[in-house]
Amino acid sequence: MPFGGQERSDPGIGTVNTPTLIASLILAALLAVLIAFLIRQMMRGWLHRAQRQAELIGTLPPLPDTVSASIIPPMKGMYVGSTVVPHWNDKVAAGSLGFRAKAVLTRYPEGIMLQRSGAGPVWIPAESVTAIRTERGIAGKALTYDGILAIRWRLPSGTEIDTGFRADNRAEYDRWLEEDE
Repeated sequence: MPFGGQERSDPGIGTVNTPTLIASLILAALLAVLIAFLIRQMMRGWLHRAQRQAELIGTLPPLPDTVSASIIPPMKGMYVGSTVVPHWNDKVAAGSLGFRAKAVLTRYPEGIMLQRSGAGPVWIPAESVTAIRTERGIAGKALTYDGILAIRWRLPSGTEIDTGFRADNRAEYDRWLEEDE
């Protein structure tokens, strides 16, 4: 017995407020359905973009059987994506070009090899390269400095795209920019 010899009854301890619990569960279920719907719509949008771009992008150049010694040694970094020229934010979703990945970029006399983790390599023939420059942004990736190496090249379909690469060491960009001059 508590102090004073009177028993105390507190209805708030050990009871569940059933209407509040039910309302919380309904709200949580509605929120989960809304999030699932939004994710589904984003996926559908990405697939529609890929379907619209499929003809525009076409097939990527085939990998060569052999290449000479590299002109510029491999550079590690991140493939940030490719965009349709001239729009730096119109990301290519067709093929495997739409997914970011860790990558290694190497330049050969015959072209440029972009080897990506978790995706197939991309071969950019030397005759397809029209420009190599640094940019602040490409494919939805924006920086406050020129930290992305952008390679502009023409696909076999005739479409020009920019392929973006962010190196682990930006000092390595100088060799790429000198080689392109």
